[in-house]
Amino acid sequence: MKLGNRIKELRESQGLLQRQLSAQLEIDTPMFSKIERGERRAKREQVLKIAEILKVNVDELLALWLTDQVLDVITDEEQALQALKMATKDIQTNKK
Repeated sequence: MKLGNRIKELRESQGLLQRQLSAQLEIDTPMFSKIERGERRAKREQVLKIAEILKVNVDELLALWLTDQVLDVITDEEQALQALKMATKDIQTNKK
């Protein structure tokens, strides 16, 4: 839902309507509305296109998109923090 909130914030700050943005994404307005409300996940390609349309840093939106995906998987898992720490360590190790 972090991505949806940010998209809504950006869209409204630029004075765009949902139907205008959904038309540029070539999806229907109800589907776009669900993405903003966090009821449906945007596809990676859609996130890239949204960043382009709203003229924002694609890395920010992709990070929020990934955050939402991670939260979907680990929410309510007892070992969530332990798993995140392990994943962070692995990511840092693989970057070297």
